[in-house]
Amino acid sequence: MARDVSEGSALWEPSEEVVANARVTRFAHWLGDRGVLKESYDELWQWSVTEVDAFWDAIWSYFEVVGDRGDGPVRTGGPMPVDGLEWFPGATLNYAANALRRAQESPDETAVVFRSEAGGHRLLSYRELALHVAEVRAGLAELGVGKGDRVAAYIPNIPEALICFLATASLGAVWSSCSPDFGSSSVIDRFAQIEPKVLVAVDGYAYNGKRFDRREVVAEIEASLPTLAATVLVPYLDPAATPEGLRVGMHYGELPRQGHETLEFEDVPFDHPLWVVYSSGTTGLPKPIVHGHGGVVLEHLKALSFHQDLGPEDVFFWYTTTGWMMWNYLIGGLLVGSAIVMYDGAPLDLWTLAAETGVTYMGVGAPYISASAKEGRRPGEELDLSGLRGIGSTGSPLPPEGFAWVYEAVGSDLLLGSFSGGTDLCTGFVGPSPLLPLHAGVIQCRGLGAKVEAFGEDGKPVIDEVGELVITEPMPSMPVFFWNDEGGERYRDSYFDMYPGVWRHGDWIKVLPDGGCVIYGRSDSTLNRGGVRMGTADFYRVVEAFDEIADSLVIDTGRLGQEGRLLLYVQLAEGAALTDELADGLRRRIRSALSPRHVPDEITAVPGIPRTLSGKKLEVPVRKILQGTPVDRAANRDSMANPEVLTHFTP
Repeated sequence: MARDVSEGSALWEPSEEVVANARVTRFAHWLGDRGVLKESYDELWQWSVTEVDAFWDAIWSYFEVVGDRGDGPVRTGGPMPVDGLEWFPGATLNYAANALRRAQESPDETAVVFRSEAGGHRLLSYRELALHVAEVRAGLAELGVGKGDRVAAYIPNIPEALICFLATASLGAVWSSCSPDFGSSSVIDRFAQIEPKVLVAVDGYAYNGKRFDRREVVAEIEASLPTLAATVLVPYLDPAATPEGLRVGMHYGELPRQGHETLEFEDVPFDHPLWVVYSSGTTGLPKPIVHGHGGVVLEHLKALSFHQDLGPEDVFFWYTTTGWMMWNYLIGGLLVGSAIVMYDGAPLDLWTLAAETGVTYMGVGAPYISASAKEGRRPGEELDLSGLRGIGSTGSPLPPEGFAWVYEAVGSDLLLGSFSGGTDLCTGFVGPSPLLPLHAGVIQCRGLGAKVEAFGEDGKPVIDEVGELVITEPMPSMPVFFWNDEGGERYRDSYFDMYPGVWRHGDWIKVLPDGGCVIYGRSDSTLNRGGVRMGTADFYRVVEAFDEIADSLVIDTGRLGQEGRLLLYVQLAEGAALTDELADGLRRRIRSALSPRHVPDEITAVPGIPRTLSGKKLEVPVRKILQGTPVDRAANRDSMANPEVLTHFTP
């Protein structure tokens, strides 16, 4: 790990050149030419969340969104989607038309760089990508897929996933995907809710040096989806794989229709469903979250351009699977004309991948940065990362030491973009800005158009205090609805139960006086010791700084009005042992760094920390298990990356 560094320590300051060339600066100048003068990021943010309609209308105009804006208002109804809010009534557009616009403008530029642990290497230009999409679109249409129909995919992060998604979107049909490491019941829990017409699936996948045949799982999924007109098998693991044994199986090679080179797009209303993504489903049936074409187009154009500072000259990579919303965010790079790097496999050495593919912006989960630091990696010295000008970090809070390591070991002249958001809005609503200085452990700003606030116990905004993360003005990428949620009750209960008309996200956040933000973990897994509340992120920062600790989980077993025990579970690094000396050292460090109240009552070594398939620690389900809830009621094993470790957390 990097040297000890206190939260808030200065690490990076944008140069005059960086500020002048930033895309958000060009947007500010464009606004200035139209009489909206904003000289600082804070002024621009304040305008974006007070003049909400003017801001989102400006985003449409500035990016020259492909579609018909119409002459209607920016929004009607509201204040939030569950209250009848409608964005851009009368407008029409199509996500795929915006993602593939460069096929007309710069058709020979690279759109996709593909790498696979299994050895696959491919390049696709925008022209080639558009041709593949046109042919698959024709094939889907011949299968009867049309506006509003669902296409589900059990597929890794490979070009066929992107091609099938864009073809689906171009028809006005609705996309939904799961990674092939999901178990059959987890996939069925998701896809059965949306009744797909077509299933696209691979025969298998490779991960961490092993090969996994999934044909039996595909057959189980197909058998549970009676609405399917076809199951399209992509022979990914075995080129000779066939759809034999599937009820309505066909080979992927039969899907494209040769001779359909002209790509067409179905114009759809702004809020027409684009895709269905899902909550983790660790404690119940996953929520099927629906986002609209227009909301995603505007939000991803804004976020990728103004916060990640991406454009046509960039090569954009984020390590993800198709079962995590970061896949949807990654492919959004096409909206701003970037080349995107799609990688399928284990995160064995993503730094080398970035160097070999010329990545200019690399995104990973925060644990990968921490693990690289613990391994003593020095990517900036080991590899040619001269083109890398930005690193994104998400999935969990990145500790200050992780920030410092990036600037010591990767590069001093890049922007580390820690950001936080979620599947729910398919974006980060607090994140980086190339206009602002960066401090260790601090997310630089609240996103443009995202009125993020911290609510104190009285339900009012607080500054420089930890509070509930809320969003008090609507954003276009808030879910249009949940599938099969007539009346919106499940939607309302998910986000608006505590503060009517205000989105409660479920995280602890501190908004600093300068607009910077610190995320402290989930508010429903808070450590409340003697009336002192603390987010779990602070705890993990202290514990996982020990070289002997590979991962950890802290659980407060207390109930409302009743203090319980504080339990620390540690996954030891290879070769380490939980000795009395290590346990005493952990207690001393926690006492001095946090408080005497937060010294754990027990420290237990376990073989692994339970995580979701997207890598999040299962704090709340484990807490329920320790309070007596049966394991299979507290957690859905099929939604976990390592369900076998749950047995070590039963009381």
